[in-house]
Amino acid sequence: MISFQEARQIIQLQAKSFGVETIDLENALDRVLAEDISASRDFPPFNRSMMDGIAINFDDFQSGIKEFKCVETVFAGSSYNQVLKTGECYKIMTGAAVPPSANVVIKIEDVKVERDLFTFLFNDFRINQNIAQQGQDIKKDEIAVRKGLLIKPATIGFLASLGKAKLMVEKLPKLNLITTGNEVLELTDEVSPNHIYNSNKYVLKSLLKQNHIQVSNYNHAFDDIETLKNVINTNLNNDILIITGGVSAGEADYIPAILEDLGVVKLFHKVAIKPGKPIWCGIFKNQTMVFALPGNPFSCLVTFKIFIAFYLNLCLGKPADEMNQGSLNFNRNKPSNLDEFFPVSLTHGTLEKIAINGSGDVRLGFDANALAMQMASRKEIKQGELLPYILL
Repeated sequence: MISFQEARQIIQLQAKSFGVETIDLENALDRVLAEDISASRDFPPFNRSMMDGIAINFDDFQSGIKEFKCVETVFAGSSYNQVLKTGECYKIMTGAAVPPSANVVIKIEDVKVERDLFTFLFNDFRINQNIAQQGQDIKKDEIAVRKGLLIKPATIGFLASLGKAKLMVEKLPKLNLITTGNEVLELTDEVSPNHIYNSNKYVLKSLLKQNHIQVSNYNHAFDDIETLKNVINTNLNNDILIITGGVSAGEADYIPAILEDLGVVKLFHKVAIKPGKPIWCGIFKNQTMVFALPGNPFSCLVTFKIFIAFYLNLCLGKPADEMNQGSLNFNRNKPSNLDEFFPVSLTHGTLEKIAINGSGDVRLGFDANALAMQMASRKEIKQGELLPYILL
């Protein structure tokens, strides 16, 4: 049995990109950019008026001219027709291109109009005032966004401004999922007192959707060696295979032996954690990464968050370590020599207690929004102490 950190180190060594693909900008949220993007032109692409106002030539104002005649109104998206002569001005709108013969914009609130002539209520003006200069944000051919960036809504807006309709991003993995167990039934099945509904299927699919990953193929298999072997063998054809159930030490826990018999090389089996100790991890000859998780619903959730999500982040170029520190607002003792993960409610940096009847609790800690970690060496934790946690 290995430690939590040792298991993560082994997983980290197996992490690799799943390749790259080109997608539409509108589908890029939470994807990782796989290319540097350069500006195709200056930004702003012209001298842009920053407000509604009056555009003049600063030399006219400095020469003592106090009244200006408007010769044209310049709107955003339109061009100008007349070049300013001495004593003339434009009315100009926010976002409009400032014609070359003007180099100051005075906001409309600082302008007085009399007899079709414009005068100014203030005299403290400077050249290029209220004008965003061409190229002041980004120059043409300058790298505007570097690869490796996790794309967020503001990034999408910026990339749209650059005119990028399509992006090259890190490719998402193709992933198969198998749930197991004679006692596990579908939600549409009639359940008896000896059966349970298949919650792991839905929890895992939801966790994967948080990473925008769809399950390529799903199967449920009963606890029969030949059946399990056939189902697993047909699902060792993608980047990742996740199996739940059948990895512990019971008489019907066939998964570890089947995987090794099929040629999946074991990386580790059993980690010194609670819940989730029986987890199995290995790699197939075609590089399929295999995670066999405990069938216990809460153990399944925990092991996905601390191992599979960790692996996915590494492969996709996202920040790998999601652990933060929070202050515990209750005392906690543990009798085991394992790293323990337990559900908490994170509120303003404080980790609050959530009631759960062990890892088999059907509630899955649904009132929780984080998993706190009590390390093996810390038998007793006092209120106010800091603990690492992972957001759910």
